[in-house]
Amino acid sequence: MTHSTTSTPDAQMDLRGTPCPLNFVRTKLKLEQMAPGSLLEVWLDSGEPIEQVPDSLMMEGYQIEQIEDRS
Repeated sequence: MTHSTTSTPDAQMDLRGTPCPLNFVRTKLKLEQMAPGSLLEVWLDSGEPIEQVPDSLMMEGYQIEQIEDRS
């Protein structure tokens, strides 16, 4: 197993099975509750969710540290 250079997330959300745009809304609400600079790990379904949610978050001014396909 390789060691990841990313830091440990401050919180995790499993939104697999959650439809768009609800997965984005839940992610954004969670981020708004977290301290600035915190890292949130979000599990999304492949396809539209993994394509749309990060883009929508970047448009809102959030930084995406890493996207991994673990399917």
